[in-house]
Amino acid sequence: MKTAIYPGSFDPVTYGHIDVIRRGSEMFDQLTVCILDNKAKTPLFSVEERVRMLRKVTEDITNVRIDSYSGLLMDYAKEIGCHIALRGLRAVTDFEYELQIAQTNRLLSHGDLDTLFITTSNEYSYLSSSVVREVAAFGGDFSPCVPPFVEEMIKEKYKYSSAI
Repeated sequence: MKTAIYPGSFDPVTYGHIDVIRRGSEMFDQLTVCILDNKAKTPLFSVEERVRMLRKVTEDITNVRIDSYSGLLMDYAKEIGCHIALRGLRAVTDFEYELQIAQTNRLLSHGDLDTLFITTSNEYSYLSSSVVREVAAFGGDFSPCVPPFVEEMIKEKYKYSSAI
């Protein structure tokens, strides 16, 4: 069985993430979307909330599994017996950062973890979780960026009034 891990923060999950998940699920027999609990970041949503979001937005994709992990991706991959990490690229700047991580993962895993890059669909090339959080923090309309379920969770976090 061909398996892959799509790791990330997903804080919050966006239509761009969902696009990569859907396309990745077509490439692999099993795709595990893994929320990596990064202690260096201060997330808007807890790991549990992000798991709930991802389970909801992927409930119709039968070969996608949602999980979380606190530690290194290569250790998680070894635990579940997976040798491929799937990563989405929006721009050249993403590639530089992602390439460093991919090469480090490959080196530290002794060649057991490769990274497959997939470019985002054009309509999502601008989209990031940080952009969504910033627009939401200032009361802007971020509804085109996330599914309605996620939109409501974000509005609850920022305590939107019903007038917005």
